[in-house]
Amino acid sequence: MNLESDEWPTLRQIGYFLAVVEHGSITAAARAVHLSQPAISRQIQDLEQRVGGPVIERSAGRLQLTPAGRALATDGPAALSSVRRAVKRMRQAIGIEGGTLELVTLSTLAAGRLLPALTHWRERYQEVSVRLHEFSFRSQVPEAVLNGLGDIGIGTVPRSWPGPVRELGWSQLVAVLPPHDPLITSAEPILVDDLAARDWVLYDERQGLSELVLGACARAGFRPRGVVKTTQVEAAARFAAAGLGVALVPEQNVPPDLAAFVRQLRQPIAWQLAAYARTAWTPAAEAFIEIAARNGHVPQPPDAVDLMLG
Repeated sequence: MNLESDEWPTLRQIGYFLAVVEHGSITAAARAVHLSQPAISRQIQDLEQRVGGPVIERSAGRLQLTPAGRALATDGPAALSSVRRAVKRMRQAIGIEGGTLELVTLSTLAAGRLLPALTHWRERYQEVSVRLHEFSFRSQVPEAVLNGLGDIGIGTVPRSWPGPVRELGWSQLVAVLPPHDPLITSAEPILVDDLAARDWVLYDERQGLSELVLGACARAGFRPRGVVKTTQVEAAARFAAAGLGVALVPEQNVPPDLAAFVRQLRQPIAWQLAAYARTAWTPAAEAFIEIAARNGHVPQPPDAVDLMLG
């Protein structure tokens, strides 16, 4: 049996063709599946090349099916349904169909680094919900996993961990500057030392980033002059961009509309992220880790200072 990929229509192409049949036109089908009309047309054309003939005819502005198209419209739904059932059974067999994935993490990661992975997970495993257990301090995440709160923890790399660990790249702080700051016009990375005389937007002690920011300033030889404190990371970035003072914010938590106010640090303050479990990975946890590793992975910044050590 020859199953060479260039000789058979893909399931996606069959699905797009059936959408055209259901909605009566390529334009309506494109709107229904949230794809552009040219993209749908290209998929149909590729399908026709693979089957060796047209499946759609246009006559006087009306869309009509060829005999091949009518055959596909008849048998296609059953084919797709059969594949869906097979995939569902496979996922049930490996434990990632239905149920809930319990994920323990930091609130900053949930709203930043993990957001693309959560979005991708929802698209791929719609029947498996994710319950987030969010904490403010990095030490709380491994403690919660050890106490059985979740299937998987994602945070900074834990010390002497008894179970499996998977590295997931790095996070780093960037400076968000007020619009009137003299450094805002420079495209060059800046030093934390350069910000010693500024007013600062700081984090409340209930936010784990407070210790990290104060440690970075202490390492640079000064104590920041705080003018406002917040527990919310996005609020810190927006306060800085509004002119209240300088803020250090995890790069992936900076809202895209504030990119003009962001400056990289010449000596990046960074920390390594990891996923870990108390015992063996559950199938759902392993699947989520694979998605998280592919979505938003950041390599270690050159010359990074890891204040999480020690």
